[in-house]
Amino acid sequence: MIVEYVRYELDPDTAAEFEAAYRKVGPLLGRSPHCLGWELRRSVEEPSQYVVRIEWDSQGGHEEGFRGSADFPVFFDALKVFAPGRRSMAHFSLVMAE
Repeated sequence: MIVEYVRYELDPDTAAEFEAAYRKVGPLLGRSPHCLGWELRRSVEEPSQYVVRIEWDSQGGHEEGFRGSADFPVFFDALKVFAPGRRSMAHFSLVMAE
């Protein structure tokens, strides 16, 4: 399993629209056999900042599986307006945990 983190910095006036977009695409992630779970979090201290955390079965499952699916264009279209606010997007593997 790998975890993808996507960090956004958005105008707080777009918060409702951004959250609505994720409510729309969440079921697309949820029905992907490669997605093991996901969450959207908003910073308490800096309300303009969001982090999306998506657990994938593998990097290939994300990049070839989900991105190659019929659901990906719908997912992408719903979020592309927020792309300028995306500050980082990367996959991480577990090194250690308690």
